[in-house]
Amino acid sequence: MLRVMTWISLRLGRPAGRVVLHLISAYFLLFAPAARRASRDYLHRLHGRDAGLAAVYRHVYSFAATIHDRLYLMNGQLDLFDVRIRGEATMAGLLDAGRGAVLLGAHLGSFEVVRTLGRRYPGVRVALAMYEDNARRIGAALEAAAPGAAPEIIALGRIDAMLRIRDRLAAGCFVGVLGDRTPGAEAVRQVPLLGAPAALPLGPLRMAAMLRSPVVFMAGLYLGGNRYEIRFVPITDFADCPAEQREKRIADALHAYAAEIERCCREAPYNWFNFFDFWAAPAAGPAA
Repeated sequence: MLRVMTWISLRLGRPAGRVVLHLISAYFLLFAPAARRASRDYLHRLHGRDAGLAAVYRHVYSFAATIHDRLYLMNGQLDLFDVRIRGEATMAGLLDAGRGAVLLGAHLGSFEVVRTLGRRYPGVRVALAMYEDNARRIGAALEAAAPGAAPEIIALGRIDAMLRIRDRLAAGCFVGVLGDRTPGAEAVRQVPLLGAPAALPLGPLRMAAMLRSPVVFMAGLYLGGNRYEIRFVPITDFADCPAEQREKRIADALHAYAAEIERCCREAPYNWFNFFDFWAAPAAGPAA
């Protein structure tokens, strides 16, 4: 399916590909009841009222659109998109200082749109850190979509993962990691999100603390059509954090991270792409 979609999109163009997206979205709306329920639950939490089928369809379609646009972003067709940057001074300051940072993202919008930064900052380098099973699957999918254009992927859980991340940060590289869920057994903490406690993993922030790295929230929000907004918000900087204050700094950063997710959801509501019961009891890891 991915290869067929890639052929249609790259040979016939983005408008033709987006026609096919409507068929794919309708299919999932009809035959993915768990995702449909999760979408309704999220939209109800967000708006305080029941979500109709049209709203759920728009949610699913927005997800499909960002996946589709990834094909063009990875193949260097950046002129197709109107991308604005919010919080650019944060990134410019790190680049000017030659400092790397952990870009703490979420299943929210498109991480791939960060590639457009390369037009304004040709030297910017981004690696992605993710769990090994996801790294293998996503790496293969990205390579199939755009051979030779896939970003560097660091598989978390391997012995050398922390050393590779440390080296990339020391070289002024940005390391992107998703901080809103984990398939592993790492510790989680309940923090408020959209009016209810949500279990978020502590691993990404503990990693950043161990490596004494700045942490920047990053989201590439899809605004419809060909429009995106890349958002950068400084969360914390562990470079100046005394060891005895580390856990408190991590807890404060986790709350700040959740607050940024909620802000993005309220400003761009159809960008939330966790299509499962996110507010259920923690699915992975002990509470901490």
